Amino acid sequence: MKIRIIGSCGSGKSTLAKELSDQYGIPSYELDNLIWDRSAENLRYPESMRDESVQSIVSSEAWIIEGVQCKDWTIKSIQEADLIFVLAPNVFIRDYRIIKRFVLSRMGLQPWNYKQSFKDLCKMIVKWNHQYNIEEVICTINKNRKTATIIKNKKQVIQLIEHHLEVVSDRLAIR
Repeated sequence: MKIRIIGSCGSGKSTLAKELSDQYGIPSYELDNLIWDRSAENLRYPESMRDESVQSIVSSEAWIIEGVQCKDWTIKSIQEADLIFVLAPNVFIRDYRIIKRFVLSRMGLQPWNYKQSFKDLCKMIVKWNHQYNIEEVICTINKNRKTATIIKNKKQVIQLIEHHLEVVSDRLAIR
């Protein structure tokens, strides 16, 4: 099964991807980790390396890819996905999660991919949360002849995955 999870900062993409990975035994990947070389601050991988990594993942048998990004270099993950979830919890829930993650990671109580600055926190809340354009994401998905399900909570995701697995199983039984 191939699952693409998209959503604004603080929407719960990483948490959901990890939980689904554990529950279904499918490897999960964060697009941010294909962009940023975590060995130094503000160091990006070359775009060619990023694109090769995405292609390698997408061509594998099963995956969960999560990220805010819905750009040309991620389109293959949309085109190849069996299920696409766009996470859209309330904006204030996302604000709370972003601030909580910032505080916990700065206090060393929660590991994070990088040391966040106050400037990063502001950018996450304003640009990557409040200014996140979910309509543009849906439009991009639709242009690629795919359907996204807008999700408010994890329970909806599990129900949709279970339904998808039943449908696939029924199709295989008919053959």
